[in-house]
Amino acid sequence: MQQKWYQATEVEVDSLGQSLHFYMETIEVSRLSALAFYAAGEERYKGERFYWQNREKTMTLVGLGHAHTIQNNAKNDRFDAVEAEWKSLTKNCVKDQSELQPILFGGFTFDPQNNVAGEWTDFPEAYFALATYQLVIRDDKAYVSLHLITKDQQAEARFEALRKERDHLIHAAQVKEVKTYSKPEITSYYEPYKEPYLASIDQVTALIKQKKADKVVIARSLALQFNEQVSSPQVLSQIIHEQPESYLFGLERQELLFFGASPERLVKVEDGRAFSSCVAGSIKRGKTAEEDENYGQSLLNDPKNGGEHQYVVDMIAETFRKNCLEMTIPDSPRLLKIRDIQHLYTPVEGQLNSDATILQLTKSLHPTPALGGVPRNEAMAAIRKYEPMNRGLYAAPIGWVDAEGNGEFAVAIRSAALLKDKAYLYAGGGIVADSEPHSEYEETLVKFRPMLRALGGQLHE
Repeated sequence: MQQKWYQATEVEVDSLGQSLHFYMETIEVSRLSALAFYAAGEERYKGERFYWQNREKTMTLVGLGHAHTIQNNAKNDRFDAVEAEWKSLTKNCVKDQSELQPILFGGFTFDPQNNVAGEWTDFPEAYFALATYQLVIRDDKAYVSLHLITKDQQAEARFEALRKERDHLIHAAQVKEVKTYSKPEITSYYEPYKEPYLASIDQVTALIKQKKADKVVIARSLALQFNEQVSSPQVLSQIIHEQPESYLFGLERQELLFFGASPERLVKVEDGRAFSSCVAGSIKRGKTAEEDENYGQSLLNDPKNGGEHQYVVDMIAETFRKNCLEMTIPDSPRLLKIRDIQHLYTPVEGQLNSDATILQLTKSLHPTPALGGVPRNEAMAAIRKYEPMNRGLYAAPIGWVDAEGNGEFAVAIRSAALLKDKAYLYAGGGIVADSEPHSEYEETLVKFRPMLRALGGQLHE
């Protein structure tokens, strides 16, 4: 361990004017495995951990324990409520030093109006945590921050105990042999909503033909049963190994781990600049470079996929125009190739207005036409009527924000929920007037593949 910083602040965080004391200490440590640090919290902090790595692999974030949680069921006000509480909590924190930033990590459910019972029952519409122990690896430097938020003004003894535990966690991550995890063993799998899903495609295409919507995204799930309980590090190790070109994330709440490898950025904010990615329209990878190139060219020239992509470009560009002083966007999409699938991809960038924030952009952008549909309200009404399941965090914003307002949210696709000895995988596709149930069903099989492989299964063509 090389350097040490200390910061203590006192903030007012509730309407009663109660003082909470926010203690924070950050140390720089020798490079360590983020997954090993996450796994070091298995016994004590299972159910209170998170993992994040951006697509470029320039920022990795791990959290163990909860110094503070922000959660609500405030429907359309949930973004504002999270932002207000986070700003209040961090208003006195040191700015302009990225190493010292406390980071809030979590997600918003896809649709707060969905009450279908299942694996997402009782999950909050907004769920975020500030970790007790926060590991950040940036530009090959690793920092561990310790956070304590308490009413107690005399917290030295408690803080010292947390310091000792922090040192044990770091030691375990650095010294213990890095564990290799085998894939889980699946005993059976089933498709909970196959027939209702197939029927919903016909119902939605009829709606679109009646001009009541232009495009509606319908999703379904695939349920897996394992021979024994599966651990969070076990599945995270698989996606870290298999999906290096994606956003990697894991968020625990009690017994549930939501995890995935998403290709899609929703929004990133860094020093007042905002970035987003329009990702819509997809085709499988080829078995050879030539076949892959042919598939890619057919995707670039396909009017159905091109139309789906343009819906997303138009909506994201409009949001950026409202929130940015200036913006840049290419004239045509390029190909985004990841392990199992290739997408049409258009990046967007802009300089934020002084009053625009990452959570306000997230609120405006969610759900994009790639995950909801067009027009948004009509598409959401159709999803509520015809989609048989609860998406939970699937296809919703998941990510982080720091005390300065920097942060990044991905769209939580290519994802699954792990619950003890069961897992639920999610996939969907954009339905337009000429969509056909069997081909849409086949497209979801391609999208299941990354998480299914990570969990020890495979789908046959």
